[in-house]
Amino acid sequence: MASNKQLLRHVVLFKFNENTSAADITRLENEFRTLATVKVSQVKEYEWGTNVSKENLDHGYTHCFILTFANEKDRDIYIDHEDHVAFVNILKPHLAKVTVVDFWANS
Repeated sequence: MASNKQLLRHVVLFKFNENTSAADITRLENEFRTLATVKVSQVKEYEWGTNVSKENLDHGYTHCFILTFANEKDRDIYIDHEDHVAFVNILKPHLAKVTVVDFWANS
């Protein structure tokens, strides 16, 4: 159980299929941003970026998205939200691999 000051981080890593076009990737990036910043009010913070690590430990993942929630209930609302489900269905055909990790942030 987290303390009142901790925030729940939802980390999502994408490895796109090799045949997914740059235009499709840009469209999916924009749709994810709209989902997290407009459609689901329970998301407190949203940030994302592409991999720039020189360590060669990324296993092909190119994109990282971090969503912040106040609590597990808000995260669960996001996961079950109809717009999230619709986005996942649009996204799936473009993904070779996805990883999701949730954790309580410590400072």
